[in-house]
Amino acid sequence: MNHVALLGDSIFDNRAYVASAPDVSTQLRAELGTAWKVSLVAVDGRVTQDVRDRQLNRLPDGISHIVISVGGNDALGQASILGEGARSVAEAIDRLAEAQARFARSYESMANAVVALGLPVAVCTIYDANYPEPQRRLVVSALSFFNDVIMRTAFSRRLPVVDLRLICSAPADYANPIEPSAQGGEKIARVIAALVRSVSAERSSIWT
Repeated sequence: MNHVALLGDSIFDNRAYVASAPDVSTQLRAELGTAWKVSLVAVDGRVTQDVRDRQLNRLPDGISHIVISVGGNDALGQASILGEGARSVAEAIDRLAEAQARFARSYESMANAVVALGLPVAVCTIYDANYPEPQRRLVVSALSFFNDVIMRTAFSRRLPVVDLRLICSAPADYANPIEPSAQGGEKIARVIAALVRSVSAERSSIWT
């Protein structure tokens, strides 16, 4: 039996935010049917280092595919930068670049540990979230530093990418500014189902 493990944070572990509606893992099971097993290893609030240090140790036996959505909480932990003063645009960009470099070290280390398992692996971008303007524009711009790390890491390791920025594109896709709703979760599950049915371990691709 094919068996996909979902690693990461509340993008997958969104049960607390959808009330009685199905969460992402439940929706993915419905999309894939009885020929597949889905294990939710992701935990709300976790960061990239947790995937490497905790979640890989909790993978059940028989996993055939891994999908990871993590990084949003890493970025959230750096959100105070957006409220800091700066003497120039260059100084502001340099602070974001420092945050990007820290994230890159953590994300690349995580990716290397997962790829070393020798299984088909896919990663997700950090979506744009659903903040009101003008906050949303600032958040999306800042997240581009983190998403660049995810894309470069994936492409350099020939991993497919689920681009959540294009999948969760409507306000109704969000249960709150940063968590997926049942509608958003259904869209995410549909793309992941299509990906794991056809994923190649030898090719990078974008899934939306």
